[in-house]
Amino acid sequence: MIEVENFSKTYAGFRAVQNISFHVNKGEIVGFLGPNGAGKSTTMRVLAGYLPPTDGRITIGGFDVVNDSIEVRKRIGYMPENVPLYTDMRVNEFLRFRAELKRVPHRKIKERVEYVCDRCSLTDVQTKIIGTLSKGYRQRVGLADAMIHDPALLILDEPTIGLDPNQIRAVRDLITDLGKDHTILLSTHILSEVELTCNRVLVINRGRIEASDTPANLTKLVRGGGSVLLEVKAPPADIISKIEALANVEDVEVAPGDGEWTTAKVFGKPGADIREDIFGVVRQNNWALRELTRVKATLEEAFVELTQE
Repeated sequence: MIEVENFSKTYAGFRAVQNISFHVNKGEIVGFLGPNGAGKSTTMRVLAGYLPPTDGRITIGGFDVVNDSIEVRKRIGYMPENVPLYTDMRVNEFLRFRAELKRVPHRKIKERVEYVCDRCSLTDVQTKIIGTLSKGYRQRVGLADAMIHDPALLILDEPTIGLDPNQIRAVRDLITDLGKDHTILLSTHILSEVELTCNRVLVINRGRIEASDTPANLTKLVRGGGSVLLEVKAPPADIISKIEALANVEDVEVAPGDGEWTTAKVFGKPGADIREDIFGVVRQNNWALRELTRVKATLEEAFVELTQE
């Protein structure tokens, strides 16, 4: 669906995106992640046809974003971070207006408005003035606008920004449902939502793609893909020396515990389950054991390791 080859974007001598290449397959929900200023929004605006690329080639559905921009825009629904809405219009009036601008056939406009209102849970507010709606409902109106012409690709830039937890969950469920019929490129800073929603993740940093993989595989990049939390009654020095000697252990971090108890975080080598080896050391040294738990790495930890110096 999306093919990006050696794409770069320069603003007044500053290179915001540097020679990146990636692809998004039809039917995928792909998370596009990066810290502020990494080039994420610039890339999404170029994909949506709002900005021209400086170098490289980008195609969507087989059409070039520069040479075939009209055909590309027919296939894209773009929801920017700050959704531009006419706040003095009613929801259904605005959506009919947007459908006309996007050249939806006149005979299908009523059907499309009813459909997107139903999918985005706007049916009960479709006759209300947009300016009177909550932030959550306005986000849904922006999403309905992106969907009104039935595009093959949805590009969503921070669709849950400013929403409360219940609204975030509702939008997440909606995006997951939309993924059955659309290809989705999703940008967000709420990484737990990406883990629950996306099939694959692209991480951009300083204008370059740092990683492209499933959320599960990216978490394996974090110091062995996880750690083991250990709480025992033993001196910290003994814990470090004896557990670091294990073949599959890379590092041990200790912290003061409760009285004589010491808490340690043990990092294993990639793919190694070190819990049995650690328990063997605990038993061999007759340490009292209060906790031995595997702590799985999160996408947030992988993101930090990929984007920080």
